[in-house]
Amino acid sequence: MPNSPLILSGKAVSAAIKEDLMLRIKKLAEQGIKPGLTAVLVGEDPASQVYVRSKERQSVQLGFKSIVMRLDASTTQEELLRIVEALNQDASVHGILVQLPLPAHIDDQLIIEAIDPEKDVDGFHPISVGKLVLGLDGFVSCTPAGILEILRYYNIQTEGKHVVVVGRSNIVGKPMANLMIQKRSMGNATVTLVHTRTPDMGVHTRQADILIAAAGVPEFIGADMVKAGAVVIDVGINRVDDASLEKGYRLTGDVNYEAVLDKVSAITPVPGGVGVMTIAMLLSNTVKSAENSLK
Repeated sequence: MPNSPLILSGKAVSAAIKEDLMLRIKKLAEQGIKPGLTAVLVGEDPASQVYVRSKERQSVQLGFKSIVMRLDASTTQEELLRIVEALNQDASVHGILVQLPLPAHIDDQLIIEAIDPEKDVDGFHPISVGKLVLGLDGFVSCTPAGILEILRYYNIQTEGKHVVVVGRSNIVGKPMANLMIQKRSMGNATVTLVHTRTPDMGVHTRQADILIAAAGVPEFIGADMVKAGAVVIDVGINRVDDASLEKGYRLTGDVNYEAVLDKVSAITPVPGGVGVMTIAMLLSNTVKSAENSLK
């Protein structure tokens, strides 16, 4: 009889988080505070534009003061630094989001480090990353934070489990591994991190109780790389050409969903899984920053 895995819906988790945020936003309003999120978009990158529009729409729905600054691709690094500094000084702005990637003539890391760590709702500033590694309270990178919330919502235990993370990016892989080893709820796991230079990756992924795929390669993880009964978290969102569809493409994850479906105990879909959680956690971080401003 085929296995019927639990489908881990990011949409359901996101909706629950937003309900909680609405209560917190109401309390802030009683103290005269409206969460302020300013996104800065430099250039015409299509994926970035879609992402920023979604962030803007959802933040407005929750009652944020939401501003998007759309800048020409020719904006200089010095101009962008001045804009970031002005936002740092603006008390009505609780979250600053400079959408990556930036044009080639601008140093991404320099801009990230220019953002006030108290307003770093993306969780990319070295101070935020340092707090994460040390287990201190701070802003956690939104995608890993969203994955934790999915696991918590569906009561998937991490303590004593073997978690294998595929990918070592600063945005997902590294912070995810650090979160999983923390000595706290939704942590206490044994973590293996594999990447493009790991020989025979399947040796490691087949040991995973929880497999987190953030490789950025369409359908990279097949059935032969997954242990029976594993929980699979698919971070990838890849656009793959498909002439059979009217729009000419389909979205797929880093996991071959159909191939592993009968083998796993739980899995996130693409779309509708981790992707929607990233924005939910950005909104959550902004509300947290607004609450911190009262302290």
